[in-house]
Amino acid sequence: MTFERKFTMQNLDPKTTALVLIDLQKGVIGRTLAPHSGTDIVKTGSELALRFRAAGATVVLVNVAFAPDFKDALRQAVDQPFTPPAGGFPADFSELVDGLKGAGDICITKRQWGAFYGTELDLQLRRRGIQTIVLAGDSVKYRKRRRLISRRNRHDDSMV
Repeated sequence: MTFERKFTMQNLDPKTTALVLIDLQKGVIGRTLAPHSGTDIVKTGSELALRFRAAGATVVLVNVAFAPDFKDALRQAVDQPFTPPAGGFPADFSELVDGLKGAGDICITKRQWGAFYGTELDLQLRRRGIQTIVLAGDSVKYRKRRRLISRRNRHDDSMV
């Protein structure tokens, strides 16, 4: 599947807008993803990042990582708790996909589903005066919705 898109910063102020790319890392993108392939998600994310950087907007790259013993993994009473894979994740699981990181990008590591709570993402965006975020990344829609709700609950002005 090939995507031909034109991304513009139309109606977005690059001084107060950030692109937040979630989970574009080898251990996530390498899995079977749907409805879009990992290759397509990375291509779109990379194109967005180039456009945002060219406009002078903030680009944030978020990955997920855990200690080798998984003691920093979130533990909650849920119907399907996190179970670490036998032998742990591959050594490159948390590495951002090749060629994604640009000069000046902010890198945030999360240790749970959400990227805002328990990380310095919220702090970094607030200190830079970010009022609008464009959120992209892996294709699991409910995770993005949850992140946006989490950010809205922190009384941010606007989001895309």
